[in-house]
Amino acid sequence: MFDDFYALSGRPFQLTPDPQFYFESATHRKALSYLGYGLSQGEGFIVITGEVGAGKSTLVAHLMRKVDPAQLTVGQIVTSNLDGEELVHVAAQSFGLDIDGHDKASALAAIEGFLHDEARAGRRCLLVVDESQNLSVEALEELRMLSNFQLGSHPLLQTLLLGQPEFKRMLAEHPALEQLRQRVIAAHHLDAMGPSEIEPYVSHRLQCVGWKCHPAFDQRVFAELFEATGGIPRKVNQLMSRLMLLGAVEQRTRIDAAMLAAVRKEMAGDNVIPAAVPRAGTIPAAPAGEQRHVSTSAKGAAPAAGIEDLLAERDAQIMELRRAIDELAEERPANDDLANSEWSARFERMEQRIADQEDAVRHVLTMLIEWFEDASPRAAA
Repeated sequence: MFDDFYALSGRPFQLTPDPQFYFESATHRKALSYLGYGLSQGEGFIVITGEVGAGKSTLVAHLMRKVDPAQLTVGQIVTSNLDGEELVHVAAQSFGLDIDGHDKASALAAIEGFLHDEARAGRRCLLVVDESQNLSVEALEELRMLSNFQLGSHPLLQTLLLGQPEFKRMLAEHPALEQLRQRVIAAHHLDAMGPSEIEPYVSHRLQCVGWKCHPAFDQRVFAELFEATGGIPRKVNQLMSRLMLLGAVEQRTRIDAAMLAAVRKEMAGDNVIPAAVPRAGTIPAAPAGEQRHVSTSAKGAAPAAGIEDLLAERDAQIMELRRAIDELAEERPANDDLANSEWSARFERMEQRIADQEDAVRHVLTMLIEWFEDASPRAAA
């Protein structure tokens, strides 16, 4: 929804890896250097690790766009919990090999024949294994055995292992993986982005879909984004999607820190209270408001007028509170300390009512939009 409101050509903060949005942070730049060195060696294992959402898959997708298929043939595996024999068959399939029968020996023979054919054609072979932390020690040992295939003294297969931090620990500590450790020629752990990289990251992704500074962002937003996400790209994407959704719902041309705080509060509530997920036809209760129901047609479509009605109601209530504050300000006593104290308490309560009202309506509007987007595919089906 917000991409239409802000005239963007696509979704800038999608959670699935897309090399179009690759952003070269300091840690990604270093990882590419290690990858370049490792690939130039043409043998052994390259290991890239990082937290969930750190950008490992996007990094590899970016690398694959630079690969010349006339020089390098790439097979890719996204693993589940595979044993050794299963991994051999999946490796064969990743190179497009159709194995007669299901025995391990046939799969190994097919892989070796394929690697020899590629070498004779002047192409090297790279096997990329994602989610390596899910592999058993037996499966990792099978990968090591595949690296033994040679044509004369020329190694035929190189392997890139991607995994979460537990894979890094497993590789470093498990006694049965000593031979594999000795074949690792380059390794890098992807760290999170630093505080100074959040704004360039957000701007880069927005510019990839035609952003023209609409909406604009307060500088505090980026500092608080880092605080909320720790600099993990996927977490930044998740929070930015919700933040821009709120901006579109409220028709904001500028995103500020108060909006980010409201989104963080809502997301924290979503994680703690599963019942906050809206059901068809119902908008969950706002934190400080009443439960609202949105009627649906026979086809399950929510009336668009509901959003406008809520916005108009919100504006009217806030205007009323603002007028009350203005009147209260005119009544402020001059020198009476006790009267001043009572006046200040009344003023603070009025300001808090405004803040609570804004939070409540933001919550209701956001949940309405989420419900609407969730309901639309069901209606289409």
